[in-house]
Amino acid sequence: MKRRVWLTLGAVVLGGGGVVTYAVAGPSSDPGAAGRAKRPSKVYDLALKGGTGDKRELPRTDTERFSMLGVSWTGAAKRLDGTAQVRTRSLETGRWSAWQDLELNVDPLENPGVGVRGASEPLWVGPSDGMQVQVIRKNGAGSSALPKGLEVNLVDPGVMTDAEAKAGGTAAERAAFVTDETPGATESAPTDSAAPTDGTTATPTDDQTTTSPAATDTTPAATDSVSPSESASPTDSVSPSTSASPTDSASPSPSTSSSAPPSAPPSTVPEPPIVSRADWGADESISPEAPEYTADVKAIFVHHTDGANDYSCADSPSIIRSIYAYHVQVSGWKDIGYNFLVDKCGTIFEGRKGGVDLPVFGAHTYGWNREAAGVAVLGDYTTTSATNATLASVARLAAWKLGQYGADPAGTTQLTAGASQHNYFSTDFTAGSKYTFQRISGHRDGFNTQCPGGLLYDQLPTIRTWASGPVQGLKVSSVDGAALSGSTYYTKGGITVRWAATTPASLISKFELLVDGKSVATTSGTATSVGATLPLGSHTVAVRAVHQSGKTATSAALSVVAETTAPTFSTNPKLSLRSGTVSTSAVPVALGWKATDDKALREVKLLSPTTATFGPTTTTSNRTVKSGAATAWSMRAYDYAGNYRTSSPSYTPVILQETAATKSGSWSPRSSTSYLGGQSYSSGSKGASLTWTFTGRSAAWVVSRAASSGQAYIYVDGTKISTVDLKSSTTLYRQAIWTKTWSSSAKHTIKIVVVGTSGRPTVTTDSLVYIK
Repeated sequence: MKRRVWLTLGAVVLGGGGVVTYAVAGPSSDPGAAGRAKRPSKVYDLALKGGTGDKRELPRTDTERFSMLGVSWTGAAKRLDGTAQVRTRSLETGRWSAWQDLELNVDPLENPGVGVRGASEPLWVGPSDGMQVQVIRKNGAGSSALPKGLEVNLVDPGVMTDAEAKAGGTAAERAAFVTDETPGATESAPTDSAAPTDGTTATPTDDQTTTSPAATDTTPAATDSVSPSESASPTDSVSPSTSASPTDSASPSPSTSSSAPPSAPPSTVPEPPIVSRADWGADESISPEAPEYTADVKAIFVHHTDGANDYSCADSPSIIRSIYAYHVQVSGWKDIGYNFLVDKCGTIFEGRKGGVDLPVFGAHTYGWNREAAGVAVLGDYTTTSATNATLASVARLAAWKLGQYGADPAGTTQLTAGASQHNYFSTDFTAGSKYTFQRISGHRDGFNTQCPGGLLYDQLPTIRTWASGPVQGLKVSSVDGAALSGSTYYTKGGITVRWAATTPASLISKFELLVDGKSVATTSGTATSVGATLPLGSHTVAVRAVHQSGKTATSAALSVVAETTAPTFSTNPKLSLRSGTVSTSAVPVALGWKATDDKALREVKLLSPTTATFGPTTTTSNRTVKSGAATAWSMRAYDYAGNYRTSSPSYTPVILQETAATKSGSWSPRSSTSYLGGQSYSSGSKGASLTWTFTGRSAAWVVSRAASSGQAYIYVDGTKISTVDLKSSTTLYRQAIWTKTWSSSAKHTIKIVVVGTSGRPTVTTDSLVYIK
């Protein structure tokens, strides 16, 4: 069953003694009712008390719940020359906030109607049930008196609480009438603003500088005239004491506007997701007038809504409902002023009704509404930058909207001024003249306001770049399945290319992997990697990003070689004895090898009997190994492509005790746990000798050393090759003092002969070690 919402008026006495008028929504036929909050939106108007002509205020006052507030006064052309500050009490915590300033400098009105009110910017404060207000006239000669009819306007967006949901929605709807002024109040709270006259125009709710042009109710814009459709007319759905939907005032209705919907032109880029008015809970009954349309959209003006930035994105619909109610029921506009709104999470909301794909005539940028659309970012960006999610959504929205009319978001356009004024940068505009604007401009470019805040304004170039394309900051971050050597990647064939870009993925149509300049794989704009298999040989690899506009960007090309040839061991792993301390569990050895590759050798790994990794130029490593057991020395050589070859020769270190040697001359046995096997031979007789015969490829003579140790001759296969001095300042045992290695294994004879050195003739031999 379809339902609508109608408005009735009522009044309630607040704790501070004032009178509040409110609009209560009741059930009726409306296609958007299912998406709305179950407690209807309400606006409460409370008159400010006056003590002197310089100040109006309300003390701390208990109120009905509200989440947004502002101040308004009689006469839209009047300026409030001073300050307005508010404090609010949190409904959740009961704590009072600090004083917050309301922005008073808004766009001036052209020919405002009698009943249209001046108003501050609305301020989102979150769920509250108390407030305190003070309005103070600016000091100094020349400042005007405070305007009459000052009141604070409280907006309840109609969010259902958990308690209400559990109770089945028990919020009461009040009777439809307005009571007399409560005793003690200095001014009665007015009902909703009366309908304006035919010349009325609407203003957006963006913050202005203090040098805004003075409002006037006598001089109309030179080129913008109000069409008959702008005149207000009450409807049956609104109580007689409630204003009918009046016209807007950001600029007079242009002669090119029309109430007849035009056809929606297709865009050059996809439409982004947009939350409809029904889905954010727009109460269409408070805005019964039909929308108006312009010929096209030449530019997008970016705004901020002002207020706190610490809102939850779940509250965004509530904030928008509040702005909507404030624009219509406080300021007296026909509808919310902005065409679109975007929150800090990047959600886009439909603003003014009429169709998101149509050139709806909005009320957002004074003097420039006839040829532009307005998008407002929820929050204040004077001291805070907008999030990337927000920037991306504004860029998508602007690109789509401008794309309907073939406009480049990064380009410029000529707009015709609808009013004589000057902007924030002191550029003067004359009504009826043409001026150059960026296709995506800030509110301050068209009017003397700080909006959209300095930091968001500084981000407009980023929005333009993202919206227009091509994709920015595209670069390959890694190539999985390949390894980099110098400036070249090597792979066996299968690769996964990963990339990054600074342009948000939501603005990118697709990515393509280029091999030798040709596309071999395509993936979505949200992807960050793609795989491919390369044929053998040398290639160039790059990534191409296709922006939603069709513009392309290509990363720097990478050199990638696909090859499957494994490295080789030009010298297989070989084991040789080295000097050092010998034990049965740790014989000192040197491992040697040499590996090569036809492209690029990456590393060599020792796999057993222990593990180690060596660089491509390393060819030796000192290790130890247990004696008496055959040990496989397994090594694997890798190239950068991941090809590898393994070599696993086996070697056995053997300890030949001195008792295994053939003796000549006088040798005496010695016993000690410090000797290999617990004993050794010692001789000081010149010419005494020991001879070992073995089959192997490396040998080491193991001795004990001391300060009194002498010298010995060493013969290899019958040839004297060395004289070894065993003298040492410290006593050492089991020392491999001399080694010899051959290119291959063969039968050899090692003979040691005591020299009989004068004063220290003794030689103590422990064993001979060889490798087989």
